[in-house]
Amino acid sequence: MRTKVLTVVAALVGAALVSGPFAWAEPEPYLVGRGISDVTGPAAENGMMGYSKFDQKTTGIHQRLRSRAYVVVDRATNKRVAYVNADLAMIFRAVQEGVLTKLQAKYGSTYTRENLLLSATHTHSGPGGQSHNLAYNLSILGMQPQALAAVVDGITESVVEAHDDVKPGSISLGVGELTNASVNRSRVAFDRNPDKGAFPAGIDPQMTVLKFRQGAANVGAISWFATHNTSITNANTLISPDNKGYAAYQWEHDDEGVRYLDNTAGFVAAFPNTNAGDMSPNLNLKPGSGPTENEWENARVIGERQNRKAQEVYRGPQSAMSGGVDSRMRFVDMSAVRVEGRYTDTGQPGTTCSGVVGASTIAGSIEDGPAIPGFSEGMQSPWKKLFEPLQMEVPQWLRDCQFPKASLVPTGLIGATPNVVPLQIVRIGQLHLVAVPGEVTITAGLRIRKAVAAEAGVPLQNVLIQGYANDYSQYVTTPEEYDSQQYEGGSTLFGRNTTPAYQQEFAKLAASMKAGTALPAGPNPGKPPFTDLNLQTGVVLDDKPADKRYGDVLVAPKASYGRGETVTSVFVTGHPKNNLHRNHTFLEVQRQVNGQWTRVADDGDWATRYKWERVGIAFSNATITWQIPADTPAGTYRIVHHGDEKSGWTGKITGFIGATAGFTVG
Repeated sequence: MRTKVLTVVAALVGAALVSGPFAWAEPEPYLVGRGISDVTGPAAENGMMGYSKFDQKTTGIHQRLRSRAYVVVDRATNKRVAYVNADLAMIFRAVQEGVLTKLQAKYGSTYTRENLLLSATHTHSGPGGQSHNLAYNLSILGMQPQALAAVVDGITESVVEAHDDVKPGSISLGVGELTNASVNRSRVAFDRNPDKGAFPAGIDPQMTVLKFRQGAANVGAISWFATHNTSITNANTLISPDNKGYAAYQWEHDDEGVRYLDNTAGFVAAFPNTNAGDMSPNLNLKPGSGPTENEWENARVIGERQNRKAQEVYRGPQSAMSGGVDSRMRFVDMSAVRVEGRYTDTGQPGTTCSGVVGASTIAGSIEDGPAIPGFSEGMQSPWKKLFEPLQMEVPQWLRDCQFPKASLVPTGLIGATPNVVPLQIVRIGQLHLVAVPGEVTITAGLRIRKAVAAEAGVPLQNVLIQGYANDYSQYVTTPEEYDSQQYEGGSTLFGRNTTPAYQQEFAKLAASMKAGTALPAGPNPGKPPFTDLNLQTGVVLDDKPADKRYGDVLVAPKASYGRGETVTSVFVTGHPKNNLHRNHTFLEVQRQVNGQWTRVADDGDWATRYKWERVGIAFSNATITWQIPADTPAGTYRIVHHGDEKSGWTGKITGFIGATAGFTVG
């Protein structure tokens, strides 16, 4: 009897006291964990992904790119989901496969295609070359194994960190509106929608925030908002997470005191996209314009607006999440979906088509940046080999199916873009995330959400589009938008019934989840051709002037600076591809404290920039700048450069460190 009493007492002591001597809270319903890691790829001579501009190659780092992960476990059923949002242009299936391979080698069947959701912020200022599909590697000059490995390894590390971090916790949901961080860049198409009245201002202003707590501690947030991550233009060549990356950085670094290189658990704030297909952050509808005429300031301001609104929602009224977690995923051949009449705009059955790129795709979005100039000229360029697979006439039956698109390239028929794509729904409590492998306009998103909500039997507000998820197949427009053949319509690969097909197929996933039944996995997407084609040269060797050493200072800082001024230093360096310095840095700003040099900033900070420049054939310089923040303490500082050089004799890569003399900030 005594043993039984002690057991009961011990159980009560393990619970949380709410108020009064006999009031006890229920055990926390979830296990929650968060993690973060570095996904920054090659910082020099790697084509950038997003604007499809052949001469836009990386030349350094404005801020590092990061993967943010959250693991949620339902304690009642032990079901779990892992959610990832990374500072990338897109998630490609090559990335999904790579991450799953690494996670399953470590955890077995704990993480699968079904319960792992990978998403991108859609920054256009990061390295590309992570796809198995030729169309998305064209301007990058092919698949870049180093860039792919950086993304796969960084995402995997963030999930592992979140997995190891899981503790009893709770999740709550809040919703607000943000009206000054987006504008409709395709109003001509949007205005054709009969249901456009759902968005009176032509934008989706909803900010949806999930709050994560472990016990009484706030540990993370996911804040969804629809706006393109394109404040920074296609003239930029520095790696940057753009406006959404700044929002995350400001919350984590500035507001919560997180220091990424300290390897200590801290607050993790992700800012993923939703149905942002026609939402631009360039409020003046010109690249790099609005709210100011400075693209970097625009990224900061639009990011700050997202962060401040997210924190307002985070601190405001929240609904506690209840119920379990669940997930469904299956592959669907979007080239051949027979769509029921209840989903089409005509009321008659319809079909989708194999992917085709339209003429307006090549033109690009003039509000955010043009796409591929001189496309025909490229056929005769040194890169002709890249274009040869695209030299295929679009069959008449496919032209008819894609009408009224001016069909240029049958990318689906030749495997340059995917036809078979993963569709997924993840449920966390009441929230249903509809993971779409593409860029969904706000009205297309509304229709897909309505279809899922109706089938799942939940309120519309509990269903959210998660764009740029698990793979990439370009745009998703409504039939009415498709008919106008703006950039977004021309980039809708599967024809005018693309959105109706997604409505139907996601409804099937929702019905399966509601019924608790399994779904067939769908067709095997296979591996497309031309996967390993790569015309980008690697690092042959590094060299330096005979009278210099690696790390020597070529341009030294001044003796003293005031707050707000910019410190500039130039070092003899090697090629950044020799060592990506993931979860480390190419630079440090150090302050002298009690005779010791202490790091106060690195290449992940907003105030610093690392720029690499080739000099001649094999020489190279690193220019490091630091714009001194207004709150910088007075004192003595120096700039440190971490680099690596590759021997032309042995091929061995050797690290080095250079440092300037001290200078004062007063």
